[in-house]
Amino acid sequence: MAGSDALDWSRISTLGDESESFLQGQLTQDLSTVDERGRWSLLLRPDSAVLTTCFIQPVTGGFELLVPREVADVALNRLRRFHLRVKCTLDLDDVSSGPIATVGELVRLTWPGFNECQAELTPQSYGARVVADTVSFTKGCYTGQELVARLDARGASVPWRFVRASGASVAIVDDVLRSKGPTGPQGVTTAVSEDGRVSCLGFAHRTLLDASYLETFHDVVVEPAG
Repeated sequence: MAGSDALDWSRISTLGDESESFLQGQLTQDLSTVDERGRWSLLLRPDSAVLTTCFIQPVTGGFELLVPREVADVALNRLRRFHLRVKCTLDLDDVSSGPIATVGELVRLTWPGFNECQAELTPQSYGARVVADTVSFTKGCYTGQELVARLDARGASVPWRFVRASGASVAIVDDVLRSKGPTGPQGVTTAVSEDGRVSCLGFAHRTLLDASYLETFHDVVVEPAG
């Protein structure tokens, strides 16, 4: 996959008097902190697993959420599941651009996209930076909050970690990411070619990230996110 491959985005518009209070109960970000620059958030499944990242922007009468097009219908249905007797509307349409333009940019930013969210892991698996940029621990309750708050309060170490890695080929990098730990959501999720090598996003078991173990792989570099 070329690093210039464009990412496709869709927009979920939430308009009406109760749009902010509704989204406060569904997103990990504190909507009261979102200004015209926009902010990232996560939309979680009820079991606290990440369904998708989303970029929130305020608009007249409400907010719009930019989400990867591949998950737009699922994200809309997830919101509609809790959209009961609420004075706001939910509408979906495609847009020509989004907060991250290409696959290469996604990899360089080490930011989870559609492929990474298919792992169905909790926010903490994506690293401290993603959590800091997307999750409020002070705003109150939202769907999926319970496990996220518990992991934060206990300082628990999650088993699977979001990583960026590079090597001679996707197959070689994938083998390294799968080389330690039990069977699970490890391996390459997104890859781009750069100057004869590949740069990848993926997941590894936390035991793989031991520095002395990683030193045994001379042609593969693995860096945890965050």
